[in-house]
Amino acid sequence: MGDARSDTDRRIGRRTLLVGGGAAAVGSAVLARAELARLWWRLPGVEKPRTAGAVDFPGARWVSASPANFRRADRPDDYAVDRVVVHVTQGSRGGAVKAFRDPGHGAAAHYVVGQDGGVTQMVRELDVAFHAGNRGYNERSVGIEHEGFVDRPQDFTDAMYAASARLAAVVCLRYGIPVDREHVVGHVEVPGTDHTDPGPHWDWERYLGLVRRARTVAENKKKNPAASPSAR
Repeated sequence: MGDARSDTDRRIGRRTLLVGGGAAAVGSAVLARAELARLWWRLPGVEKPRTAGAVDFPGARWVSASPANFRRADRPDDYAVDRVVVHVTQGSRGGAVKAFRDPGHGAAAHYVVGQDGGVTQMVRELDVAFHAGNRGYNERSVGIEHEGFVDRPQDFTDAMYAASARLAAVVCLRYGIPVDREHVVGHVEVPGTDHTDPGPHWDWERYLGLVRRARTVAENKKKNPAASPSAR
């Protein structure tokens, strides 16, 4: 499950940002050019429009995480997205949703996938969810939680694998992420983390095979939408 980040995600901290007068200060120092370039979208009229309740993955249910548990951004324009991080909730889907809505929790993932295959989206992919415990990984990744416990292989149901694979495939296709173990990783593989999820019972070979097949289907639909039943 996502944990409190180890960086300054929730706030700029002592830095003071002034956009509009051409001034950007960090204490007495000028804000780094690279960081300032990522803030262009905060200017009035620049930020991408957002529709309340809209989801990035068709069929997902929208339940907003607390704004304290993610940072508004404009990905991939300000931060390139090149990773999917697989988590396990260490509890129920309802418990994870409740935690991510709690401003005191300090963490949230973009998605929660239930054992029944249901998908709940809690943070827009545009935004930086505090799920990985590593600022760089938070900024570059989409986090997917899975309902269950790492020591219970029976929690990883067929419906969960299939739904998560379809979700991951769409994410990988959207951002051009290769479907391999370098780019689709477990929380345990994030540098600096002390988490062990998704654990030894997560079937990576099966999962990546499902993601690759689902990505092929998604690519074909994108190339020829008229062939999709939903388009007829």
